[in-house]
Amino acid sequence: MAAQALYAALSWAPPQGWQAGIEARYLGRIEVNDADQTLTIEAPLTEVRYRNPHAEVKVDYQGASWEVVLAPVSRMESRGLAKDALAVGKTVTIVGYPRKDGTHEVRAERITVDGKTIELR
Repeated sequence: MAAQALYAALSWAPPQGWQAGIEARYLGRIEVNDADQTLTIEAPLTEVRYRNPHAEVKVDYQGASWEVVLAPVSRMESRGLAKDALAVGKTVTIVGYPRKDGTHEVRAERITVDGKTIELR
C-alpha cells in the first residue's frame, strides 16, 4: 500500500510486464504527428531496424536524415512486407505524417517497395 501511494505521488511506476522497455511515444494517445499534413518521400533506405514494437527505417530527404516509424512486424508480414524486402540502398516511397515539432520523423501510413504498396495502418 505504501509503495502504491509513493508511486502515485511520484506519477511513476517501475517497468513491469510487456511494457518494460517500450518507448513512451508508443504508449500514449498524445498526437505528435501532424495528421493535417501528408509527406511523401521517395529515397533509398540508409538504415533498417526490423523489430517490435514498430519497425523503423531511415532515409536521407532534403539534406537531412529522417526516421520513419513503420508498423509492428506482425502486421507488416501479414500484409506482405517481409524483412528481406527492406534492404539498405533499396529505394522506397513512403507516405505518412511528419512530427508537429519539426523533428525529422514521420509515421508511415503506407510504403511502396518493388512496385508493391503496403498499407501499414
